[in-house]
Amino acid sequence: MKRFSVFTILAAILLIVVGGVSAQDSVTLRYWLWDTNQLPPYEECAAQFMEANPNIIIEIEQRGWGDYWTAITSGFVTGDAPDVFTNHLAKYPEFVELGQIVDIEPWVERDGVPTDIYYPGLAELWARDGARYGLPKDYDTVAVVYNAEALEAAGVTVEEVNSMTWNPEDGGTFDEVLARLTIDANGNNALSEDFDASNIVQFGFANSWGDAQAYGQTEFSWLSHTTGWEYNNGNWGDEYYYDDERFIRTIDYITGLWLDKNYAAPFEAQTSLGKLALFQSGEAALVVDGSWMIGSYLGSDFEVGFARLPEGPEGRKSMFNGLADSIWVGSENPDEAWEWVKFLASPQCQNIVGESAVVFPAIPEAADTSLAIRAEAGVDVSAFVNQAAEEGGTFLFPITDFGGEIATIMDEAMEAIALGQVEAAEILPEVNAEVNDLF
Repeated sequence: MKRFSVFTILAAILLIVVGGVSAQDSVTLRYWLWDTNQLPPYEECAAQFMEANPNIIIEIEQRGWGDYWTAITSGFVTGDAPDVFTNHLAKYPEFVELGQIVDIEPWVERDGVPTDIYYPGLAELWARDGARYGLPKDYDTVAVVYNAEALEAAGVTVEEVNSMTWNPEDGGTFDEVLARLTIDANGNNALSEDFDASNIVQFGFANSWGDAQAYGQTEFSWLSHTTGWEYNNGNWGDEYYYDDERFIRTIDYITGLWLDKNYAAPFEAQTSLGKLALFQSGEAALVVDGSWMIGSYLGSDFEVGFARLPEGPEGRKSMFNGLADSIWVGSENPDEAWEWVKFLASPQCQNIVGESAVVFPAIPEAADTSLAIRAEAGVDVSAFVNQAAEEGGTFLFPITDFGGEIATIMDEAMEAIALGQVEAAEILPEVNAEVNDLF
């Protein structure tokens, strides 16, 4: 559902009336984002930007994730896309191929905009062959989210969660912790001989496998990459490795948590309710989620904590993802759109976002502000930040052409595996060949 920012519209009217700028002299830029939690800080960014640029009115619109991308792509066709929109690494290569977003590198060079003020690697994600399609606005990693009350009741300590290990052979201590946190109606955990798997009241874990598709940022990548596996042969690569034995074994392990062991909520519950709802209802004690979801989990009716990821054969690994704002080629006001994009990526705006503590901005100093504000409120989110700072602790989102087609191919295969309809070792080599044929 779309949501317009009344605040920014009223602010624009005040700027016109009080500032003496006539409506005829001003231009209106439509700016879209999908995260409702980020709307307030970006409203504040817009207010400060309009104060400094009284001839530009920023009209903000927020839509939910699914509706957002449908509206963006249909807007390209109908000529009704926003001037500037929050873009995602999984989407922008296709938009580049379609010629729908502007190369901002000439403006970056003209205005001397620094690209080294962001966390290393983020700015490069949005560049290709000398062109640039966005400036970083934030970054994210993933971590374990736990129900502190469920841990205490099961006799599992926070220290045990923070020091969990994992391997694809026996699951390591991660597997054991999930078993101890899986409880039946009689209070028995999954390690007990009296455990009743047909009457589980609390699962140790909940996933969101319906969103796994090709990349599985919060669904499988934090385990698969600890084996040394990689998605493909590098950014803008042309060969994927979904047929790798290490990947197949990881997928077998994760889906086996609900298909075989009953340590995780079943696939049907994941898709119908979602892991956030399963966690907040007390039906799942642990989940793995991204830093952008911190605020949502803190809205639970019980104490919530954030812990380090399980340590696999090659350490702890999290995808290091980052968003940027892009300009639509159909904007009637590209110069003004660039000024807005430049401001969104600036320390001034990112410090505002950091003060909201909703996400971690792409500029380290602003991200530190977000971390400090959470700490002042008694919330320790260092698991996300430490993962980003750890040497070798992150890997980049795999940017390649044909992202939409790859996601479609993998989505169907991953669902079939999750439902137990087909073995991973049978279908993944087949779909990997189909993916690679795209290139």
